[in-house]
Parts: sequence; C-alpha cells; structure tokens
Amino acid sequence: MQIKRTFRWWLCTGLNLLALGCCVAEAQAANRPNVLWICADDHAAYVCGAYGNRIVRTPHLDRLAAEGQRFDRAFCNSPVCTASRQSFLTGRYPRTLGVTQLSTPLPASETTLAEILGSSGYRTAAIGKMHFNSTQTHGFETRIDMPDYQKWLAANRPLPLSADTAVQPPWKPFKDPASIWLNSRALPYGAREAEMSGTWLASQAVQYLTRHAQSRAGNATQDSPFFLMVSFYEPHSPFHFPVEYQGRHSASEFVAPPVSTADDWQIPAIFRDLTAVEKQGIAAAYHISVEFLDHNVGRVLTALQESGLDQDTLVIYTGDHGYMLGQHGRFEKHCSYDPAIRAPLLMRWPGQIKPDTSTSALVEFIDIAPTILELSQIATPATMQGQSLAPLLADPQRKHREEIYIEYSENEEAAVRSERWKLVYTTGRRERQDGYTTGRPLPGRTIRLFDLEHDPDELLNLAERPEHLVLVHRLQGKLASHLRRTARQPELLPGPDAPLYELLDEALKPRDVKPAE
Repeated sequence: MQIKRTFRWWLCTGLNLLALGCCVAEAQAANRPNVLWICADDHAAYVCGAYGNRIVRTPHLDRLAAEGQRFDRAFCNSPVCTASRQSFLTGRYPRTLGVTQLSTPLPASETTLAEILGSSGYRTAAIGKMHFNSTQTHGFETRIDMPDYQKWLAANRPLPLSADTAVQPPWKPFKDPASIWLNSRALPYGAREAEMSGTWLASQAVQYLTRHAQSRAGNATQDSPFFLMVSFYEPHSPFHFPVEYQGRHSASEFVAPPVSTADDWQIPAIFRDLTAVEKQGIAAAYHISVEFLDHNVGRVLTALQESGLDQDTLVIYTGDHGYMLGQHGRFEKHCSYDPAIRAPLLMRWPGQIKPDTSTSALVEFIDIAPTILELSQIATPATMQGQSLAPLLADPQRKHREEIYIEYSENEEAAVRSERWKLVYTTGRRERQDGYTTGRPLPGRTIRLFDLEHDPDELLNLAERPEHLVLVHRLQGKLASHLRRTARQPELLPGPDAPLYELLDEALKPRDVKPAE
C-alpha cells in the first residue's frame, strides 16, 4: 500500500510539474512579440523627417520614431544590397558569410533569423526584395515577391495612361547616360498608384496581417506569433513613384553638394558630366520616391493597428544601407562615406520600448537579429556576431560599441569608424567592375582619415598629417584585427608578425562562396 501511495504521489507531482512547465512555456510564448520588420532599398537616414530632413514628407516614419526609439548612428556592414541584407538576416559579417558582392547567393548552410524564429514557434513570411539570389527561402514559410506581382499585373491589365502623360523613358543602367537612369527630370514611373509594385507589396502585407488577426480570433489556443518581413524596392534608382506623385518636389528645392578636387580620383566616369540642374533633379526624384515608400509603410502600420496586433508587435524599420545624392560627386552607395552606410533604424514595441527616445550609440545592422531573439526570449546562437540592442532600448544613453566596421569588397575597401574618427583603407589595385569605373589610373594603396567631429562631411583627409600617424597606425591595427577575426578562411591570411598593409591587402581580396556551398 505504501508503495502504491508513493507511486501515486510521484505521479501526481510529476503531472503537476509538467502542467506547471506547460503553463510557464505558454506564459513565455504569450510574452513573445510578433515581429514586423520593414526594410527599404537605398534609404539614407538623412532623407527622413525623423532624422531632421525638412523637405521630405515622411509622416508615417516620423510617427513610428515618435512612438519608439530612433537610432541616430546605425550603420550597415556593407554598402551593397546582397551583402548587407544577408548580413543582418544572419547577424554575421558579410566576409564571414562569404557574401560580399551583389550576385553571391546566401549559402544554405547559414542559419537565418527566420529559421531560428520558425523553429521556436513563429510563423514566418517575407514579402518583397530579399536578394537571396537562389530559390532557397531560408526559413520563410511564406514567400511573395516580384514574380507574384508580375502574375497579378498580367491578370489585371491596367488602363493605358493618356498620351500626354510624361513618364520615365525606357532605360538601361550604365548603357544610357546617368541622367536618364537616375531620373534627373523627376518623372513618374508609367503607372498609377494602384498598379505600382510598392502598392501591391503593401497590400500583400495588409492581407497577411488581417489573416493572422482573424486566425487568432478564431482559435486563441493556437496563437503563434509571426515574423513578417516586408521589403520594398523604393527608393532604389530610378526612384520610382506613381503618376499621382508627379510634381511633389522640383529641382529648384535642392542644392547640389560641393565636390572637392580631392574627390576626383574616385568619382565614376558616368557621373562627371551631370549638370548642377540634373543633380538637383535626381535629388527631387529620390525624395518623391521616399514619400511614396512612406505612404506604403503607413498602410502596413495602419493595418497592424486596425487588426488589433500593434500592442503585441515589435516593429522595426531600416534601410539596407544609405545612398549618396551628389556627396563627393557620387550617386550610389558602394563606399564608406557616412551618407552611403548610415540608414534609418527605428524600433517600436508599446509598453516595452519607451516612446520618443533616441540614442547616438554606434550600432551595426548585424545587431538587429540578436536583439529580436533576446526580446523574443530565444537564445542567441554563438555563431551570431552582432550584439543585442536590448540594453540600449532600456537605457538610450549607454555606450554600445567603441567602433563599427564596413567593407566594400568590389573596391577592396574597408573602414573602421569610432564616434570621432574614421579610417578608410583601399588597396587601390582593382578598378571597379560594376559599371562605376573611374577611368583614372589605379591609385595604389590609399589611406584616408577623417575627424568626424570637426569634418562631418569627410572632406579633409588627415592621414598624412604627422600629428595623426600614431592614430592612423592604431586604427589600421584595429581594422586588421577585425578582418582577421571575421575572415571566412583565416588560414589564407599572413601571420601575426606580417606588416599591417600585407594583412590588409590579403584580407580584402574578394573571396565569396561559390553557389554550391
């Protein structure tokens, strides 16, 4: 009898503990936020009202910033779409992934944020541009992109525009003059708003959120959180916007940035013949495209609110990198100047992130994935190289990183940036192959040092000043250590006693993975 009573006691205790464990797990799951990550293509931080731009109209992004936290010094890890996107989706540096160039596919062996969240009970979906460069979905169970939009467009043929409607002409980048494919006349894409890909992608996101809310209302016991990534193609050149947006801005509202003689060696030949008026018109087109982007961001955020999901959702907004609108004579990203690498980063989670806050801490985009995991109560894999921003969300005044690192493989260029100083190292032995050739003789090894406190536009190179030689050597050492630490194949690099320039030159050779990896 005693044995039976003891057995029953242990059985009841075990069942109670199991039930308690289930309750704890359910409580933890209930506290996990939905995650809505909205990403834009080529959106520079300085073209957003929340970041101080008084020309562009971005009411929805401004509201998102006012309701959450704005990161004032958030930087991509590579100023090229594929490298940046795969880097922040994995929380790993592009060079560690072996994904540093536009056409490189993300290896199937790499673990993405979507795969981690999916294995932890999240429903995952990606709508829009992802740049996987393969048929792999990398953990997104729902995948919607341009082929789906093209099918919809073919089945819903729009009415033709009137013959006198001025629209962008057909264009081919690098074959046509830059004034055409950079839309220097600030002309709309040949479509109405209802027919634009940005409108359609936003509608798909709205439908996804609506379905999720309906599913939750119909079966609350099987309420899984979602991870939805909505990635728009705007404002990437040629800076699309619909005919209804024509005339929102004109060239006369803008001033072309000055270009110094020190910039001449690095200006791509295709930009040298642009007139001042054309440069102003390009800026106008870009600003209008950002406003169209903001409108569609607003549609998604409104759907989130109307579906009743907004209070339980962590919303993140980023660009994949920045963009140059004439700074240093360039209209591109593809470099280490701040306008090309600094993008908006906004986060909102009602009740968890204090509204209307900002931080000037240095942040890398690889920090976003571990932040999402920590806020979702999911362990961060040791392979992730980013650092969670959760402490900054709690205390925006604290420090986060001493410096951030950028690499642009196509130009064999890398940079280290602290709060005050930026050092840019370029091997200077490789002419760019992506249509942005300079037509100038190869400059050879080039080192640039900028005092960002006194020269925020990065116009005065201090690298050759005798009083800065020790600083240059120290920053070169930091950059070399970073490149060695994050190399995919460190065994190919010179030993620790090799001169710094030998290590830097060898480390910056493009070594992207092959498609089969």
